[in-house]
Amino acid sequence: MTFLKTLTAALAVGVVALTASTAFAQDKGLIGISMPEKTTLRWINDGNALKAELEAKGYTVDLQYADDDIPNQLAQIENMVTKGPKAVVIAAVDGTTLSDVLQKAADAGVKVFAYDRLLNQTPNVDYYTTFDNFSVGVLQANSLLKGLGYPEKKGPFNIELFGGSPDDNNAFFFYDGAMSVLQPLIDKGDFVVKSGQMGMDKDGTLRWDGATAQARMDNLLSASYSDGGRVDAVLAPNDNLALGIISSLRGVGYGSADQPWPIISGQDAQVPSIKSIIAGEQYSTIFKDTRELAKTTAALVDTVVSGGTPEGLDTKTYNNKVKVVPSILLTPYAVDKSNYEQLVIGSGYIKAEDLK
Repeated sequence: MTFLKTLTAALAVGVVALTASTAFAQDKGLIGISMPEKTTLRWINDGNALKAELEAKGYTVDLQYADDDIPNQLAQIENMVTKGPKAVVIAAVDGTTLSDVLQKAADAGVKVFAYDRLLNQTPNVDYYTTFDNFSVGVLQANSLLKGLGYPEKKGPFNIELFGGSPDDNNAFFFYDGAMSVLQPLIDKGDFVVKSGQMGMDKDGTLRWDGATAQARMDNLLSASYSDGGRVDAVLAPNDNLALGIISSLRGVGYGSADQPWPIISGQDAQVPSIKSIIAGEQYSTIFKDTRELAKTTAALVDTVVSGGTPEGLDTKTYNNKVKVVPSILLTPYAVDKSNYEQLVIGSGYIKAEDLK
């Protein structure tokens, strides 16, 4: 009996030791993740998905949200760097403001990965993962043409243009992609920007703020459409702005039998906007499966910090004004009432019951 007790105790100690050793062996080190804010559901989902992917690969993860505040993000990243991480993954509030802290990361041997928003004007960003952002704009513009029935319906159509936040490098790719489709039609006279406001200096929307977009749409309507003219389409670069624009249009009677909704684009396939598409308000959005972005980013981080060589990198597209940043570009998809069930629900990105 004494022998059996001793053997059992020894085995128990061995199992504990083996478990501890296995757990220790699986700890590949610390990875910092800095996300811009938590008011947009997609950033919450991105942060959680990326954290889960990295933890599944054996890393300890420090996930922080910056509350859309530049000094807060700077302080959070500085704090991460002092902890000695193998890498930091950053979705920047403003991609031009982090040069000093990124220099500290480089000096400490920390690899830096820009996540969905490029880090600009610094040599100290190693890789970038995002979607094909120029294609996002092309898809948005083409969805407007589809919704309007162009070119079968000739127009001319009145269109108003909104851009994303000027401190987000992606906003310029979205805008340029859309204008590559729309500008020739504007030049031809088939599309008319009745307000005359064109270019990111006029159309940009700081911090992607829906209230700012709503206020600007209010101004456009009062200044350019009080003569009874109709807005036929609005280029909205993401869902937050689209919903603000819709609120403005609703306030002057759009969405009625006499004044049907304009064709309005969007991006991110957020639940409120998919509901809006189903209701016939917003016409389209762009589905970017951020689960795949998180998975791809985690795999890239693991490869790099483990000493491997990444494959399939784009080494031409993203120049941050100091260097071309090696990038991985994922594929976006246009979503409207005809295919949201297949693309968004069918992929499991949104549950059908969430849309009720």
